[in-house]
Amino acid sequence: MTTSTASDVAPGGHKAAPDHLGHVIFITAAAAMGGFLFGYDSSVINGAVNGIQGKFGIGHALLAQVVAAALLGCAIGAATAGRIADRIGRIRVMQIASILFVVSAIGSALPFAVWDLTLWRVIGGFAIGMASVIGPAYIAEVAPPAYRGRLGSFQQAAIVIGIAISQLVNYGILQMANGQQRGKIGGLEAWQWMLGVMVVPAALYGLLSLAIPESPRFLISVGREADAQKVLAEVEGNGADLDARVAEIRQGMHREHKARFKDLLGGRAGFLPIVWVGIGLSVFQQLVGINVIFYYSASLWQSVGIDPSSSFLYSFTTSIINVIGTVIAMIFVDRIGRKPLALIGSVGMAISLGLAAWAFSYKTGSGAAIHLPNLQGTVALGAAHAFVLFFALSWGVVVWVLLGEMFPNKIRAAALGVAAAAQWIANWLITVSFPTLSDWNLSGAYVIYTFFAILSIPFVAFFVRETKGKALEEMG
Repeated sequence: MTTSTASDVAPGGHKAAPDHLGHVIFITAAAAMGGFLFGYDSSVINGAVNGIQGKFGIGHALLAQVVAAALLGCAIGAATAGRIADRIGRIRVMQIASILFVVSAIGSALPFAVWDLTLWRVIGGFAIGMASVIGPAYIAEVAPPAYRGRLGSFQQAAIVIGIAISQLVNYGILQMANGQQRGKIGGLEAWQWMLGVMVVPAALYGLLSLAIPESPRFLISVGREADAQKVLAEVEGNGADLDARVAEIRQGMHREHKARFKDLLGGRAGFLPIVWVGIGLSVFQQLVGINVIFYYSASLWQSVGIDPSSSFLYSFTTSIINVIGTVIAMIFVDRIGRKPLALIGSVGMAISLGLAAWAFSYKTGSGAAIHLPNLQGTVALGAAHAFVLFFALSWGVVVWVLLGEMFPNKIRAAALGVAAAAQWIANWLITVSFPTLSDWNLSGAYVIYTFFAILSIPFVAFFVRETKGKALEEMG
């Protein structure tokens, strides 16, 4: 699926009229609910892992497969959402994703065994993958050109807010269950409620999708130009030259090159060098271990002697730090540039992860009797929060900005697909491997993440080109 490439000012110099801006924000926020669900579903499992393990009596290796199963669905959903949206429309894809989210939430809350819980996780992952693609694309196609950049940031903001809200809801449910993930509330265990509550935002996503218009781009692609003009009038104001806007969108669609996989190939290394840089950015973003924090942080803190209620509170505070860091990135990414921000983040993450590795090396005991000395426990908590902050204000946002800008026009869509696939694979690898690594040597696991954070510094310094202030046509 492709997006409009109109400039920041519509033909005739028109911008969205102020009285239309509220409606545009509503449309954007509704579409960004997919991002909220993306963040919520990605993080909610964090609160349930110990309960799932206790309920089904599974080891860390199988538990990791259950947690990571959603990522398999993510890859499939992301790969297919664009083509489906081009056939049936963006709104229909949102509605399908909403239904899949609801089904996944109910199934995950009421599993018979590990195998069907895994299946529901895959279905939820498919919805995540669809939402991760359709949200930004729809917003880019509907938002007035003059406001596209700011409205486009709604998606990332929604993701980090979803992560934070899921942690807060998990904490509230845990308190109702007297601090026990397997504590009963209304006949169900706490972890089941944690997974099932996602029905509420999933249903809201579906309802909101009924209240927003179809993308003008899709309407034009299926010959419904009169309907497209109505939508453009809603979001850009009646003062805009609607005939010219429709012609501009139609012309842009005709000019677009349908990138193919073979367009990415070149040289002895297989892919073109710029494609390898995109893959490197995606892989480094995951190999620093960020999703260990959001998938396993509650169980991680419990494993070093922190009680369940406090561990959930710390997980929530890291989510708030994630939101703050994302806001910082949004403010500075266009001011100081993508590359400097990435370098700042890499240095900060390397120091934070190194401190965490040092702190965890003082772990004593085993099983449920693991303990950290007071100093090392404080350092571990501080380092984890600092790591999330440095990631959020840099790699969390910068990678997606760079991937959207760095590729030449003729290969952008295909190269983005390859880079995104690499990111899901790296995400899966980290998610699956962490429980085994932590059993082997928790400090050693963080040494590995520290190594990748350090390695990302020369990668950015020598291979990543700054894209700040450059037109997409300049990328070659």
